[in-house]
Amino acid sequence: MDAELMNQLQSLGANGLPYAIPIHPNLVHLTLGLFILAIAFDFIGVLFPFEKHVFKFFAIPAARANFFDVGWYNMLASAIITVFTVAAGFYEIMLANPYTNVKSAWGMEAMETMLWHGVGGVFLFSLMIGMTIWRAFQRFSWRKDRTRQVQWSYLMAGMAILFIMFVHGTLGAQLAAEFGIHNTADQLLRMGENPNIVLR
Repeated sequence: MDAELMNQLQSLGANGLPYAIPIHPNLVHLTLGLFILAIAFDFIGVLFPFEKHVFKFFAIPAARANFFDVGWYNMLASAIITVFTVAAGFYEIMLANPYTNVKSAWGMEAMETMLWHGVGGVFLFSLMIGMTIWRAFQRFSWRKDRTRQVQWSYLMAGMAILFIMFVHGTLGAQLAAEFGIHNTADQLLRMGENPNIVLR
Protein backbone atom coordinates (compact mmCIF):
# COMPACT_ATOMS: atom_id res chain seq x y z
CA MET A 1 0.00 0.00 0.00
CA ASP A 2 1.12 3.54 -0.74
CA ALA A 3 2.91 5.30 2.16
CA GLU A 4 0.65 8.35 1.88
CA LEU A 5 -2.44 6.14 2.18
CA MET A 6 -0.93 4.51 5.26
CA ASN A 7 -0.43 7.97 6.80
CA GLN A 8 -4.07 8.77 6.13
CA LEU A 9 -5.11 5.60 7.91
CA GLN A 10 -2.93 6.52 10.86
CA SER A 11 -4.62 9.93 11.06
CA LEU A 12 -8.00 8.39 11.89
CA GLY A 13 -9.56 9.68 15.10
CA ALA A 14 -9.81 7.85 18.40
CA ASN A 15 -13.02 6.22 17.18
CA GLY A 16 -11.22 4.73 14.16
CA LEU A 17 -13.02 7.00 11.69
CA PRO A 18 -11.91 10.06 9.69
CA TYR A 19 -14.63 12.11 11.43
CA ALA A 20 -15.47 12.73 15.08
CA ILE A 21 -18.97 11.22 15.31
CA PRO A 22 -19.94 7.92 13.65
CA ILE A 23 -22.61 8.51 11.00
CA HIS A 24 -24.17 5.03 10.92
CA PRO A 25 -25.60 4.94 14.48
CA ASN A 26 -27.19 8.37 14.03
CA LEU A 27 -28.81 7.40 10.73
CA VAL A 28 -29.95 4.10 12.26
CA HIS A 29 -31.90 5.93 14.93
CA LEU A 30 -33.43 8.27 12.36
CA THR A 31 -34.48 5.30 10.21
CA LEU A 32 -35.93 3.49 13.23
CA GLY A 33 -37.83 6.53 14.41
CA LEU A 34 -39.35 7.18 11.00
CA PHE A 35 -40.36 3.53 10.53
CA ILE A 36 -41.88 3.28 14.03
CA LEU A 37 -43.83 6.51 13.47
CA ALA A 38 -45.07 5.26 10.09
CA ILE A 39 -46.48 2.06 11.59
CA ALA A 40 -47.80 3.87 14.70
CA PHE A 41 -49.69 6.52 12.71
CA ASP A 42 -51.14 3.91 10.39
CA PHE A 43 -52.36 2.02 13.48
CA ILE A 44 -53.91 5.25 14.79
CA GLY A 45 -55.60 5.76 11.42
CA VAL A 46 -57.01 2.23 11.43
CA LEU A 47 -58.27 2.55 15.01
CA PHE A 48 -59.54 6.11 14.47
CA PRO A 49 -63.28 5.28 14.90
CA PHE A 50 -62.53 4.14 18.47
CA GLU A 51 -60.26 7.12 19.24
CA LYS A 52 -62.44 9.81 17.64
CA HIS A 53 -64.19 10.48 20.95
CA VAL A 54 -60.87 10.95 22.75
CA PHE A 55 -59.72 13.52 20.19
CA LYS A 56 -63.09 15.27 20.48
CA PHE A 57 -62.85 15.31 24.29
CA PHE A 58 -59.43 16.99 24.17
CA ALA A 59 -60.61 19.34 21.38
CA ILE A 60 -57.95 18.03 19.00
CA PRO A 61 -59.04 18.51 15.41
CA ALA A 62 -58.15 15.25 13.72
CA ALA A 63 -59.09 13.61 10.45
CA ARG A 64 -58.46 9.97 9.70
CA ALA A 65 -56.80 10.75 6.36
CA ASN A 66 -54.18 12.91 8.11
CA PHE A 67 -52.91 9.96 10.14
CA PHE A 68 -52.52 7.93 6.97
CA ASP A 69 -50.66 10.84 5.35
CA VAL A 70 -48.20 10.89 8.24
CA GLY A 71 -47.80 7.11 8.01
CA TRP A 72 -47.08 7.26 4.29
CA TYR A 73 -44.57 10.12 4.40
CA ASN A 74 -42.70 8.61 7.35
CA MET A 75 -42.47 5.24 5.57
CA LEU A 76 -41.19 6.93 2.41
CA ALA A 77 -38.61 8.96 4.36
CA SER A 78 -37.53 5.85 6.25
CA ALA A 79 -36.87 3.98 2.99
CA ILE A 80 -34.85 6.89 1.59
CA ILE A 81 -32.76 7.36 4.76
CA THR A 82 -32.11 3.60 4.92
CA VAL A 83 -30.08 3.81 1.70
CA PHE A 84 -27.63 6.15 3.44
CA THR A 85 -27.79 4.18 6.69
CA VAL A 86 -26.69 0.95 5.00
CA ALA A 87 -24.02 2.74 2.94
CA ALA A 88 -22.56 4.43 6.03
CA GLY A 89 -22.68 1.13 7.91
CA PHE A 90 -20.66 -0.69 5.26
CA TYR A 91 -18.14 2.16 5.04
CA GLU A 92 -17.67 2.27 8.80
CA ILE A 93 -17.47 -1.50 9.18
CA MET A 94 -14.58 -1.52 6.68
CA LEU A 95 -12.64 0.70 9.11
CA ALA A 96 -13.58 -1.39 12.16
CA ASN A 97 -10.88 -2.66 14.50
CA PRO A 98 -12.81 -4.81 17.00
CA TYR A 99 -11.52 -6.59 20.06
CA THR A 100 -10.67 -10.14 19.01
CA ASN A 101 -10.45 -11.77 22.43
CA VAL A 102 -14.08 -11.08 23.39
CA LYS A 103 -17.35 -12.91 22.83
CA SER A 104 -20.69 -11.15 22.79
CA ALA A 105 -23.54 -11.85 25.20
CA TRP A 106 -24.92 -14.08 22.45
CA GLY A 107 -21.67 -16.08 22.32
CA MET A 108 -20.47 -14.73 18.97
CA GLU A 109 -17.08 -13.32 18.07
CA ALA A 110 -16.52 -9.95 16.41
CA MET A 111 -16.37 -11.12 12.78
CA GLU A 112 -19.45 -13.30 13.13
CA THR A 113 -21.37 -10.42 14.73
CA MET A 114 -20.23 -7.99 12.00
CA LEU A 115 -21.30 -10.42 9.26
CA TRP A 116 -24.72 -11.04 10.79
CA HIS A 117 -25.21 -7.31 11.31
CA GLY A 118 -24.18 -6.53 7.72
CA VAL A 119 -26.37 -9.24 6.17
CA GLY A 120 -29.21 -8.27 8.50
CA GLY A 121 -28.87 -4.65 7.41
CA VAL A 122 -29.26 -5.54 3.75
CA PHE A 123 -32.20 -7.83 4.59
CA LEU A 124 -33.92 -5.08 6.59
CA PHE A 125 -33.24 -2.60 3.82
CA SER A 126 -35.02 -4.94 1.39
CA LEU A 127 -37.95 -5.35 3.77
CA MET A 128 -38.29 -1.59 4.24
CA ILE A 129 -38.23 -0.95 0.49
CA GLY A 130 -40.83 -3.71 0.09
CA MET A 131 -43.01 -2.16 2.81
CA THR A 132 -42.77 1.25 1.12
CA ILE A 133 -43.82 -0.20 -2.24
CA TRP A 134 -46.65 -2.12 -0.56
CA ARG A 135 -47.75 1.06 1.22
CA ALA A 136 -47.64 3.01 -2.07
CA PHE A 137 -49.89 0.47 -3.80
CA GLN A 138 -52.35 0.70 -0.92
CA ARG A 139 -52.33 4.51 -0.92
CA PHE A 140 -52.45 5.18 -4.65
CA SER A 141 -54.19 2.14 -6.14
CA TRP A 142 -55.74 -0.63 -4.08
CA ARG A 143 -57.38 1.38 -1.30
CA LYS A 144 -57.33 4.98 -2.55
CA ASP A 145 -61.11 5.28 -2.36
CA ARG A 146 -61.48 3.68 1.06
CA THR A 147 -61.46 5.42 4.41
CA ARG A 148 -59.08 2.79 5.85
CA GLN A 149 -55.99 3.13 3.69
CA VAL A 150 -53.91 0.21 5.02
CA GLN A 151 -54.49 -3.51 5.37
CA TRP A 152 -54.18 -5.38 8.64
CA SER A 153 -51.62 -7.67 7.00
CA TYR A 154 -49.44 -4.61 6.28
CA LEU A 155 -49.60 -3.53 9.92
CA MET A 156 -48.79 -7.04 11.16
CA ALA A 157 -45.82 -7.21 8.76
CA GLY A 158 -44.68 -3.86 10.15
CA MET A 159 -44.80 -5.23 13.69
CA ALA A 160 -42.79 -8.29 12.63
CA ILE A 161 -40.18 -6.02 11.05
CA LEU A 162 -39.99 -4.00 14.27
CA PHE A 163 -39.08 -7.24 16.09
CA ILE A 164 -36.41 -8.02 13.49
CA MET A 165 -35.10 -4.46 13.94
CA PHE A 166 -34.84 -5.08 17.68
CA VAL A 167 -32.73 -8.22 17.15
CA HIS A 168 -30.63 -6.51 14.48
CA GLY A 169 -30.14 -3.42 16.65
CA THR A 170 -28.96 -5.61 19.52
CA LEU A 171 -26.20 -6.94 17.25
CA GLY A 172 -25.20 -3.36 16.42
CA ALA A 173 -25.17 -2.42 20.10
CA GLN A 174 -22.94 -5.42 20.83
CA LEU A 175 -20.49 -4.26 18.16
CA ALA A 176 -20.11 -0.90 19.89
CA ALA A 177 -20.41 -1.91 23.54
CA GLU A 178 -18.69 -5.29 23.63
CA PHE A 179 -16.26 -5.10 20.71
CA GLY A 180 -15.49 -1.37 20.99
CA ILE A 181 -16.14 -0.61 17.33
CA HIS A 182 -16.07 3.17 16.71
CA ASN A 183 -16.68 3.80 20.41
CA THR A 184 -14.47 6.81 21.13
CA ALA A 185 -14.23 6.44 24.91
CA ASP A 186 -13.60 2.71 24.62
CA GLN A 187 -10.84 3.22 22.06
CA LEU A 188 -9.16 5.91 24.17
CA LEU A 189 -9.12 3.56 27.16
CA ARG A 190 -7.68 0.88 24.91
CA MET A 191 -4.82 3.28 23.98
CA GLY A 192 -4.20 4.09 27.67
CA GLU A 193 -5.66 7.62 27.41
CA ASN A 194 -8.07 9.23 29.84
CA PRO A 195 -11.32 10.05 27.94
CA ASN A 196 -12.21 12.70 30.55
CA ILE A 197 -9.10 14.67 29.61
CA VAL A 198 -8.92 13.99 25.86
CA LEU A 199 -12.62 14.62 25.15
CA ARG A 200 -12.88 17.95 26.98
